[in-house]
Amino acid sequence: MATPKIMVHGGAGSWQGFDEDAVLDGVRAAALAGWTVLKAGGTAVEAVEAATIPLEDNPLYDAGVGSFLNELGEVEMDALITDGRDIRFGAVAAVRRVKNPIILARKVMTETDNCFFAGDGADMLAVQLGIPLVSNIAMISDAEWAAFQARQMAEVVPAGHGTGTVGAVAIDVDGHLASATSTGGTLNKKKGRVGDSPIFGAGGYADDLLGAASATGIGENIMRFLLCKRVVDGLGQADASTAAWAALDFLTSRIPKPEAGLIVCGADGSLGAAHTTAAMPIAWVNADGTVQAAMRTRR
Repeated sequence: MATPKIMVHGGAGSWQGFDEDAVLDGVRAAALAGWTVLKAGGTAVEAVEAATIPLEDNPLYDAGVGSFLNELGEVEMDALITDGRDIRFGAVAAVRRVKNPIILARKVMTETDNCFFAGDGADMLAVQLGIPLVSNIAMISDAEWAAFQARQMAEVVPAGHGTGTVGAVAIDVDGHLASATSTGGTLNKKKGRVGDSPIFGAGGYADDLLGAASATGIGENIMRFLLCKRVVDGLGQADASTAAWAALDFLTSRIPKPEAGLIVCGADGSLGAAHTTAAMPIAWVNADGTVQAAMRTRR
């Protein structure tokens, strides 16, 4: 028997100009949603899915209805869920008409013989798996549409809102581990661009023998080094926090000033978070059910 644990993140970035209380309330609600599943005896996979859905539904975060718009003013979303029991995953990329991509990613893993679907094919699969489609315009938040229009008028792409990919990691009562990662991608991205988030080993990874991780940040850098696989492999010699910082130290040694963050859950139940950015909202639940949150993590 293991002590259930869960941690979520709302994305690594500057988070300047945001109501930090509202941002932290959002990650607390997500962690509590996952914890409710674990407390009832649910699996780690069920918990990370349940924790990610509220983040996809909250326009404060770059996932689901809060997704950044691409260069054409469209939402294109990526998601990944991993199961440490048998090193399985389900992933989707560039989906445009699925309200909660993490739900589709899990169905890819559990209800198909495949691992990864993209674009129109992923949206078509959603219908076949019983997930209703929504219009792409329904996925566009008022704030993101206003920002897109401002970019069109100014003909200059700003640095962005300072938010990032969302995710969750968990261990259940049976000691099984899982991770989930979901994103709308980068601000003003090229149509069809896909980052690390749906890439197994990069945006997320889980192995019951070691642990689970979810990443956030600039995907082009994260996937080059399979950052989540690296940090999980490091759990063989360190606890979750130490392994997370070691992975980011490695990334920083290879890429000056990388924008990245990680949350990690070890097979020993340890939790850890690390980021190179100014902030990364996280929340976790103590063994007594107390929900904790922080906007910034230090060594």
